[in-house]
Amino acid sequence: MNTLNNTLTKALPSNSGLMSNLQRLPITEILLLLVAIFWGTSYGLTKEALIFTSVLLFIAVRFSLTSLCMAPIVFKEYREGKNKDWKVAIPSGIILSTIFLCEVYGVSQTSASNAAFLISLSIILTAFFEPLINRTKIPSSLLLLAVTSIVGVYCLTNSGQSTLSLNTGDYFILSAAVLRAVMVTVTKRLSEGKDITTSTLTAIQAFIVAVSALILCFITQPFEAVTLPANSHFWLIMVYLVLCCTLFAFYIQNYAIRKISPTKVSLLMGSEPLFGALFAVVWLNESLTLLQMFGGALILASVLITSVKVSK
Repeated sequence: MNTLNNTLTKALPSNSGLMSNLQRLPITEILLLLVAIFWGTSYGLTKEALIFTSVLLFIAVRFSLTSLCMAPIVFKEYREGKNKDWKVAIPSGIILSTIFLCEVYGVSQTSASNAAFLISLSIILTAFFEPLINRTKIPSSLLLLAVTSIVGVYCLTNSGQSTLSLNTGDYFILSAAVLRAVMVTVTKRLSEGKDITTSTLTAIQAFIVAVSALILCFITQPFEAVTLPANSHFWLIMVYLVLCCTLFAFYIQNYAIRKISPTKVSLLMGSEPLFGALFAVVWLNESLTLLQMFGGALILASVLITSVKVSK
């Protein structure tokens, strides 16, 4: 990130108005919204991928490929003498393993709308955990925007039911939301001021998820049943999920957690249902009700105000 800024500084004149405007852009916030866009498309694609394989093998393949992609960077950083505090990544990696087990099992057993709403509860849960774990005060404006975003997600994902009935999959998703909130606050607490790069932090987390899923896969399934899918559609989905929704997304999440408030990170990434709905409208030709449009507008307003007005 610093390399990009330095390159732009050299490329543009010192008195350039463009450079001045660029420096004022909330780059971290913009990148988090891009993560939300990718994650907004991931639920439907995950459902498609699970047609061809089991939940555990799906997670193992996704995070093994992510670890392999990150390996050359981590090896280079290790040779340069960086990452003396690499062990701080282990707890968050274990939490992330549990998150994905709950999330993917949940997505396979519940509706996309229920999953989108319940996972968004991590926004308000993060606002609850951050003062407890990190001993930081959260601006009241950020709390208000978090509540507004939750209301928006509920309106956006409401399918006309007056109440939200929960099944086993929903409880898995709800558990994932709690663990998401714990993860971003714990990652902030453990990595702050430590000698570990964001690349290594992301790679170790991905490696722990991959190993955990593989172990569980071989424990719960016969050895001969653990085979990779041969379907090309599965692998196209996997490439997108690995590059955009895992490698890029978790790198940016870890980068942002070390820069700004975990609550702000959760609020911006929690806008994923909005982008999921837009994806369904544009790509799948679905339509939105007035209530859903109102919910989308609330989410959009919340993330825009958070991006440009709310301090760290």
